[in-house]
Amino acid sequence: MKVNGRITVAKFKEMFKDEFGVGVRVYHKINFAKDSATLASIRDGEPAKKSDDFELHGNTRVGNAEKAFMEAFAVKIQIENKKGELADDKATLASLK
Repeated sequence: MKVNGRITVAKFKEMFKDEFGVGVRVYHKINFAKDSATLASIRDGEPAKKSDDFELHGNTRVGNAEKAFMEAFAVKIQIENKKGELADDKATLASLK
């Protein structure tokens, strides 16, 4: 799944659900981000690694995906499991379906 800073929070959540079958929580500082905001507009500082496109793969572990997303976009995400609870950091994205 490819992501860039120009997509909205709502579109990212939709793409994530379609790709991995579970929800994702997106934050702006300590609150949930507005669905209409772009990922670039809710950055908390400058990203550690600037890139135009960011990719997530099914074999990536939840904790690594959350950390990599923070490094790429300076946006905090938390990935959910099928029950809507926070997923285990050691689970792979593909195993959450």
